[in-house]
Amino acid sequence: MGCVLAAAAAQGVGFSRPRAAGGELPRRKLGRTGASVSILGLGGAHIGLQRDPAESVRIIRAAIDAGITFLDNSWDYNDGQSELRMGEALKGGYRERAFLMTKFDGRDAASAIRQIDESLRRLRTDHVDLLQFHEIIRPTDPERIFARRGAIEAALAARKTGKARFLGFTGHKSPEIHLSMLKACEAHGFRPDAVQMPLNVLDASHDSFQAKVLPELVRRGIGVLGMKPLGDGFVLKSGAVSAEEGLRYAMSVPGVGVTITGIDALPILDQALRLARGFEPLSAEARAALERKAAAVAAGGQFEAYKSSHTFDSTHHHPEWLG
Repeated sequence: MGCVLAAAAAQGVGFSRPRAAGGELPRRKLGRTGASVSILGLGGAHIGLQRDPAESVRIIRAAIDAGITFLDNSWDYNDGQSELRMGEALKGGYRERAFLMTKFDGRDAASAIRQIDESLRRLRTDHVDLLQFHEIIRPTDPERIFARRGAIEAALAARKTGKARFLGFTGHKSPEIHLSMLKACEAHGFRPDAVQMPLNVLDASHDSFQAKVLPELVRRGIGVLGMKPLGDGFVLKSGAVSAEEGLRYAMSVPGVGVTITGIDALPILDQALRLARGFEPLSAEARAALERKAAAVAAGGQFEAYKSSHTFDSTHHHPEWLG
């Protein structure tokens, strides 16, 4: 997504003229956890793409220095490079300034334990603030996770032993699968602390996580992590909204704790920070106007490939990661 934003900026579209550097980066409470996190989160999938690992470190540290506290990552991002580079960046006191999250793919306890421990080694920490089941994208995922010797055992053990403060799950495929996972959690007496899902202006009009899942999370006091605010560039390709409108919309969705966005270069970080500093959410009327503007192209989900294809399904391409 960062490359798309850079192109938009170069063409004079998307982002407005730079604002004054002043203004704090607002924070919000993450559900019932009590944790306060920056409204803007640094996406881990784009960290590790840089040719020079030192550039990845510069981006992460610049984000934290600018007030971004929420760091997203996953065991499977960029063959582990995202976690390795983030671990390097978090040396020298940066770890204490960050709310660190990572995810694992294993559906059985044995594979989950291996992945969790490997993530901690790469990140050079003894714990993460939030540990999540990654890619809840199949109807069978909840059943496998909560089965005997399922991944839930590994997650609960990680929390009990201090390797994780909070637990949650993430996915991008279907609101119905998210709701199924929530039901499975309730049936097994497990209360997730946070849930991650796509929240953008296109999602609002097609098979919507915002309409179907968000109210359930808010009702339960579960922290809401919005991702894909520009749909990995597809929101911009739709022509419905500009980059600035898309990111503003995502950060304005009521109930969202943090909006995680892909940042793969320092200029992209600066662009996102200009919007986030001193941020005030769009009014309900302004959000509705953007939704109407995007409704026609959102129909059918052609610009939400993460819902309709396997393009973004890392565990589809690597089923061995599931265990």
